[in-house]
Amino acid sequence: MAHGLPASAGPSGSASVTVVRDDSLVSVPLKRSVRLDVLLPPGYPATGKLTPQTGPLPVLYLNDGQDLPRLKLRSIMDSLIQKQEVPPFVIVAIHAGDRIQEYGTATQADYLNRGSKAAAYTDFVLTELLPYVQKHYPVTNDPAQSVFAGFSLGGLSAFDLVWHHPQRFSKAGVFSGSFWWRSKGLDSGYADETDRIMHSLVRAGTYQKSLTFWIQTGTDDETDDRDHDGIIDSIDDTLDIIAELERKGYRWNRDIRYVEVKGGQHNPDTWRRVMPEFLTWAFGVK
Repeated sequence: MAHGLPASAGPSGSASVTVVRDDSLVSVPLKRSVRLDVLLPPGYPATGKLTPQTGPLPVLYLNDGQDLPRLKLRSIMDSLIQKQEVPPFVIVAIHAGDRIQEYGTATQADYLNRGSKAAAYTDFVLTELLPYVQKHYPVTNDPAQSVFAGFSLGGLSAFDLVWHHPQRFSKAGVFSGSFWWRSKGLDSGYADETDRIMHSLVRAGTYQKSLTFWIQTGTDDETDDRDHDGIIDSIDDTLDIIAELERKGYRWNRDIRYVEVKGGQHNPDTWRRVMPEFLTWAFGVK
């Protein structure tokens, strides 16, 4: 089934996070094999099998799993668990395929038909990934302990999945999310109020008490400023999605955590800097 990479020992010789490389999952809707890197906490067997001593653990599903090394996620996870800042949890890092087509909003591609396979990706997550992971690894099926996160377009995908499937997930993590995702080009009569797809989906949706959101931007995510207000589009689009959430009944610091990184850029180096804060928000002892 899976191929466990050898676990390393920490500085004191203590057990460390184990990374299991899993190439066994072949997706029907995506028509491709999907590589997973599964990060298991110290003390859990590399096979991921449940034993009488292990129970189902909280889980983070993460888009763009191929960026794991640059994010240094293994060492971050290990440090947080060893310091007891979070309880043991599992990360399922999903390697991307054709991310421009598979990530996006499941109900609507953008104006250039990007995200045309986002519905298939959602189908894969719900009908193949979750049952497979829950069968082979010590992860919970409790939505209250299930988190989905991603970066850029993968962040938009994560938000869309959580927003539309609160019966499966309760928390969304979005790093530099592509909330600009639009149904019209800027030169084709585009208007912020009607043509940003995720904003419209939130507007049309309903308040779900179980959902919470952690959303990050960087002040140097980009340079575009389409409305010439002195604030880059990435931040404008993100603050506007938060405003849409507020109109539904979600509240800052209760349901929404917004992190703006001064000098933060649109890359894994910035996202790595805030990863401990995100994981503590997602899994830390309240």
